[in-house]
Amino acid sequence: MSLWKYISSVVGRILSHFHRDETNRELTIHVTTGDRKKAGTDANIWIILHDENGQSTDIIKLNRTLKNDHERGQKCTFFASSGNGFGLPLKIELWRDSFGLGHSWFLEKIEVEDKVHGGHHVFPVHRWIMPERHYMIREYDCCLPQHDEHQEQRRTELKLYKKMYQYEQRIQDGPVQIKDMPADEQFTGEYKWDIVKCKSKCMLDTKLIRWTTDKWESICDLKKVYKFHLGEPACLEYWNEDRWFGLRRVQGVNPVLIKLCKEIPQNFGVTAEMVAPFLEEYTLEEALSAQKIFIVDLAILKGTQCKDGRLLCCPFALFFLNKNKQLMPIAIQLFQEKGKDNPVFLPNDNPYTWLMAKIYYNNADASYHQSCTHLGFTHLLMEGVVICTHRNLSPSHPLYKLLAPHFLFLLAINTRGLYKLISPNGWVDKTMTVGRKGMFELIKKGLNQWHMNVHGMVPNEIRSRNVDSDVLPHYPYRDCATMIYLAIRKYVSKIIHRFYDSGDKVLHDYELQQWRAELVKDRKLGGCGLLGVPGAENNRFTETEEVVDTVTSIISTCSLGHAAANFQQYDDYAFPPNYPGILHGDPPRDKAPMGENDILNCIPNKETTLDIMVITKLLSTKATKSLGDFESQFMYHPTCVQATEEFREELQEISRQIQLKNRSQAFPYDCLDPEFIPNAISI
Repeated sequence: MSLWKYISSVVGRILSHFHRDETNRELTIHVTTGDRKKAGTDANIWIILHDENGQSTDIIKLNRTLKNDHERGQKCTFFASSGNGFGLPLKIELWRDSFGLGHSWFLEKIEVEDKVHGGHHVFPVHRWIMPERHYMIREYDCCLPQHDEHQEQRRTELKLYKKMYQYEQRIQDGPVQIKDMPADEQFTGEYKWDIVKCKSKCMLDTKLIRWTTDKWESICDLKKVYKFHLGEPACLEYWNEDRWFGLRRVQGVNPVLIKLCKEIPQNFGVTAEMVAPFLEEYTLEEALSAQKIFIVDLAILKGTQCKDGRLLCCPFALFFLNKNKQLMPIAIQLFQEKGKDNPVFLPNDNPYTWLMAKIYYNNADASYHQSCTHLGFTHLLMEGVVICTHRNLSPSHPLYKLLAPHFLFLLAINTRGLYKLISPNGWVDKTMTVGRKGMFELIKKGLNQWHMNVHGMVPNEIRSRNVDSDVLPHYPYRDCATMIYLAIRKYVSKIIHRFYDSGDKVLHDYELQQWRAELVKDRKLGGCGLLGVPGAENNRFTETEEVVDTVTSIISTCSLGHAAANFQQYDDYAFPPNYPGILHGDPPRDKAPMGENDILNCIPNKETTLDIMVITKLLSTKATKSLGDFESQFMYHPTCVQATEEFREELQEISRQIQLKNRSQAFPYDCLDPEFIPNAISI
């Protein structure tokens, strides 16, 4: 407690509070200060309660004598009289002064217990309370702007947020990001998310810091280190098997590229004769007709300018669904143009030559994964959405409260964590073939292809690749992601339909319409530049389902989308031959026989391998609570509370189903078990 506040308390309050009998007061007021930096205050605080009949209490001072009230994360209790005839508390009027050295204050909520009527009333605030400004907060603080009798308060707040949350394109022609990160977005616990410090500690703990720049002596030599330090990645035993290579397309860290092949691309040099030995009783034409052939085409990587002139493949990979319902690779072409120096590699080639083709394919796949699937389509895409939401939706807006738990620490991890990893000569430059220059190039390409109404909506995205369960039976990512997406949509729909029970309410919600307008506005003109946002036909939201789809897409991207792309990184990347971020030398240009030494020459050395192991281990660590178990409660409206409880129950049932299925699987897929999916992108 500051000296100034102590003096003020002694002189100004001791007499008035000395003989107070708190047991006879009708109202009990609980004040919860937020748990964040500088949230506590030394200021003097006052409140007036208003009932549904327009009656008000006297001014109530929320400071106690000789008490250090309103400290960070603290809940303080006060007692007051309501006065004769006072009804149910409907709203509060709150203000503070600027007394004391530390007068800033982040107020989480105020709760009022009414002994006369027996009620418990919650007034969520979730705001920094400015000095000498009166705040009017209704019970639940959750209404559309056109229905708010204090619209000017909302407009004033949004003007402030527009100054605090400004866009900047740090990557030329790339996604929008925060110009200056507001203090409000900082981590509550610094060390936990400081990647550089955590990396140093992890290296000391594992006693691996003496590793040299020498290359590995053998694959067995490389495998030994995992038994004693960071743990064995899941790939260690199976990394060179074709079955494992096929599984990574449906349950690996980048499971969103495999699609049904209806015809062989003209620039893919594979022929029916080449793949005949791998198609069981089918010809290639019959297998295509029977929907047994699948493909990944990484043409987007063509021409990518990588650091130090490194060469990145832009491959095709062809797969066959065999009678055991396993997805098996049957052909790989490492570049897009057919030619003598770009052969089609096959499973019956020299074993190490075929293995080298798979390794170079995985290097290309990893470059797309880190650039687009992970960084571009979750971290950076959602950063613009977070900024846009703060700028356009009042903290009193139902959609703000619905989205806020899924934005926790996203700006902080992007500002602090990612830019330590993708800084010049940083982790990406050292451990990824693509390097930061090529990564930025791919992010720009990817964002120009990403559409919310396709790629942001799991069922539509699955449908766009023609890989439903009738076609591709074993596809754990698809099955888990679809169940969770639909659960999110049901939860979102219950809440949104409570507030938008007619199209007119959607049309006349000016905060909502401005939010959508800025989401789709060109990035060069001060918007997010998102493509495919629902409502495009009328250039606005006109139907409630358009709002439901948009919000569901955002929440699912921040939760299951990021979880699928992030939390298997150690299992896939930590053993470089399995899924190499970087390779040295040139990809094979012919089918000359190769050996183990060729693989050892192209994979990262010991020091770089250590860097990859440590960072992917840190990135695979869950940082926040599980989906539906929110760090802070924003929604208190009974409809919202009920919907949230039903959401949690459905997620528990989905988790039970996934765990039950995984028990019978040789290769379980648990990264989309709701127990392991965080609410937000915070690592």
